[in-house]
Formats: sequence, structure tokens, C-alpha cells
Amino acid sequence: MEEKLQELKTRLGEIADFNAAANVLEWDQMTYMPPGGTAARAEQLATLRKTAHTLFVSDEIGRLLEELQAEVADLDYASDEASLIRATARDYERERKIPGWLVAEMAKATALAHEAWVQARAESDYPHFQPHLEKIVDLNIQIAEALGYKDRIYDALLDLFEPEMKTAQVAQVFDELKAKLVPLVRAIAEKKDAVDDAILFRDYDEEKQWAFGLDVLRQMGFDFERGRQDKSAHPFTTSFSPNDVRLTTRVYRNQFRTAIFGSIHEGGHALYEQGLSPTLERTPLCDGASMGIHESQSRLWENLVGRSRGFWTFYFPHLEELFPQQLDGVDLETFYKAINKVEPSMIRVEADEVTYNLHIFLRFEIENDILEGKVKLSDLPEAWNAKMKDYLGIVPANDAEGVLQDIHWSMGTIGYFPTYALGTLLSVQFYNQALTEIPEIPAQIERGEFAPLRTWLQERIHVHGKKFTPAELVKRVTGSELSARPFVEYVRAKYGDIYGL
Repeated sequence: MEEKLQELKTRLGEIADFNAAANVLEWDQMTYMPPGGTAARAEQLATLRKTAHTLFVSDEIGRLLEELQAEVADLDYASDEASLIRATARDYERERKIPGWLVAEMAKATALAHEAWVQARAESDYPHFQPHLEKIVDLNIQIAEALGYKDRIYDALLDLFEPEMKTAQVAQVFDELKAKLVPLVRAIAEKKDAVDDAILFRDYDEEKQWAFGLDVLRQMGFDFERGRQDKSAHPFTTSFSPNDVRLTTRVYRNQFRTAIFGSIHEGGHALYEQGLSPTLERTPLCDGASMGIHESQSRLWENLVGRSRGFWTFYFPHLEELFPQQLDGVDLETFYKAINKVEPSMIRVEADEVTYNLHIFLRFEIENDILEGKVKLSDLPEAWNAKMKDYLGIVPANDAEGVLQDIHWSMGTIGYFPTYALGTLLSVQFYNQALTEIPEIPAQIERGEFAPLRTWLQERIHVHGKKFTPAELVKRVTGSELSARPFVEYVRAKYGDIYGL
């Protein structure tokens, strides 16, 4: 078995190298590449992605997997070897259904679409982006048809990001969550004047914001010897190995929340990547269990930690030193309430904890409507604005703060958005379990001690990589299944306190 296993690992390692090289080129395009390099970059990415795909779906990989499946049958289910064969076989059966030319076309289309999106968003010009989106939607439909599905076309694409999850399951969870959130949003709206966040829109020097964000990331445990932070049009995290993890944020002088919570959110993703077991490197297991699990880590750090009273008990004095004029006469409680103000907003990544999931419901429904031909892409801005009005009671003034605000469609990731809400729910379940095992965590956060929580997350979640399905991992960590109840109880308690409900 060892000889065959080593041969498989060697082949998978080479494939991982091609994908890592493609990730480097994508990161460069989103951070430093001049716009003139777009056409050449599209061809480079198409070549790398197609080559990696062709190598992966080869007969040699299939033969090794088939032979090794029988040989690892008696090994512990959670062992690296058994998990590698099990998870890789699943990916192999899926990916071999997709022709290599389609992989290349998607890589090329998304590279071109990214630059078009950046320009369209800057100029609030949806028609400039629309032809690229039409191409991406068409390619996604072709991928879904190649993969196959029984009920909804969305099932095939959702499975790429949240394995074994169905559209109907997502809709059921969202309906349950919606029924609980809408009354809470209305109750808070009746007391909207109880919290004032005007102090967050004062003049905050961008360099000082950047330095503060770096300090927070270091305190969280992000290793800058194995990663870095840069600026981009939309915050994201990418990884070339657990020892080279890149995150980005964006900084606005008159919007304090944007940079710091962008850094904390992406820092949660980055800690997951840096926490993966070294034994999994250059294999398909060296990844998150799913995007929902990945989002649970970013949302946990952003909200359960970063928006907590304890976090700012430690950090507010540091912030006062950096911005004495802006925070003159502002006390901790006022600041804590300001960063947690609940108010329908145009931009998803800057939304509060209570209304955030409403943004996800909107995107989930729109993506299904697009794929099923219920909404024409030429009518997408109007459809978007109508749902914003229905869910949040506000209408974007332009396409930049409406249909063009997110990067995901330019990246080809249709089926991704539900993972943000699923991850938000899981973040509370995981954090509650951590509190059960380490009750001192809130007191530790007040002292700026994040290592116990980070270590717990690494040992329970990060180190396993992609060994388990999302459902298996949630069950192993919490002893229960995905549920909206813990999140609902959390926001009711927290915002009941803030708003005196």
C-alpha cells in the first residue's frame, strides 16, 4: 500500500502546485497587477487550471484511488490515509464529469470579468459588467448540467462549496431564520434612536487604521512570517500553503468599521488556513471542510469576538491613544453600542449581525432565479433593488452599492452566498461549545488573550482540513447538527441588552 499511496501523493502534490501557482496569479491580479495584464493573465490562468484538472481526472489517479480504497478499508476513519482516499475519490468522481475545456473557459472568463467588475463598480456601470456575467452564468449552467442534479439546478453548484447540502435544505433553514429575524428587526427599529453610530464616521487616518488592524491580527495569532495583508477592491483570503496565506482588506477614511472588521473577518479565514495540519499539505485535504465551515471561522472572530464588549474592553484604550480627537468624550459603552448598531444597510460586508443574513437571503433567491430563467440579466439591477426593498426596506441609489457590490459573480462562484449565512449560524454553535469546554474565554478576551480560543479552534476544526464532510465535522465538534436556534438566542440576548428590548 505504501508504494501506491506515495505515488498518489506525488501526483496530487504536483496538481496542488499547479493550483497554488494559479492562486498566486489570481492574488496578484486582485492586488498589484496592472489592468493591462488582464488578457495575458486570463490565458495563463486558463492553462494552469486546465492542466491541473486534466492531471487530476487522469486514468492513473482513478486507478490508484480504486486500488487504495480496498487497502485502507480497515484503517481508522479519521486517519490521514483513509480520509485522503475517501475525500479525493469524491472529488475525482465529481471533477471527471467536467470537461477540461470548460474549466479553462471558466478560468479565462473570470479573469476578464474581474477587471470588468472593478471598473463597472467604480463607475456604477452595470451594463459594462453584464456581458461578462452572461458568460459566467452560461458556463455555470454548463457545469451544473455536466455534474447532474435531481431537483434544482442550484444543487449542483451549491455542492461545490457546501458538499452534500441541497437547495431545499438551505431554503428550510433560511425560512426558519427569517421567521425569527424579521420580528427582531422590527422591534429594534422601534428603538432605533437608542444607539448612535455617528462617531464611526469621523475622520480616521487611514495609516493608523491599517496599523491598528495589523496589531489586532498579530494578537489574534496570525503569523506574519507565514502570511501578509494587502489592500484590494473587495476583502478576501487566499492560501498557497499553510505557510503562505494572504488576506486583504479595504480602508476608508470616514468609515472606521470597514477596515478593522474586514481584517478580523479575513483573519479568521487566515487562521484556519495556517492551522491546517502540515501532514495534509499538497493534498486535497489541505483545505477547509467547506465554505460554510470556513465562514464560521471568519464570522466567529468578526462577531462573537470582534464585536463583543470584552474585545473592546481591551482594545478601546489602545484606540483612544491612536484617535484621541475623534474619540474625545466617547466612553467604552457608547463605542460598543455604536459598532453594534442595527440598521438596514446597502453593503453586505458592512451589515450588522441582525440584518446581515437578510442580504444572503436576497442573493440566494436571485441566484436561483437567474439559473432557472426567472430573471433576465438585463433586468438584474431592478430585481436586486426590489428584493432590497422587500427585505431591508431600502433601495440602492446606484448599481455600485447594489448589484455590483460583491466580487463573487466575477469570480464565477454562483452557489457560494448561502455559505455566509450557514457559517454565521455555525459560528455561534462552535463558540458555544468552546465556552462549554473553556468557560474562561470571555475573561481571557477582555485581557487580549486569544490563544486559548485559537488553539481550541485549531485542535477541533482547523487541523482536520477536509477530512470530514461539513455535517460530520459539526457533529464531531458540537455533538449536534446545524441549527438556527443558537444564533437566534445569541442575537436576541445581545441586542435585547443593547436596545433594552
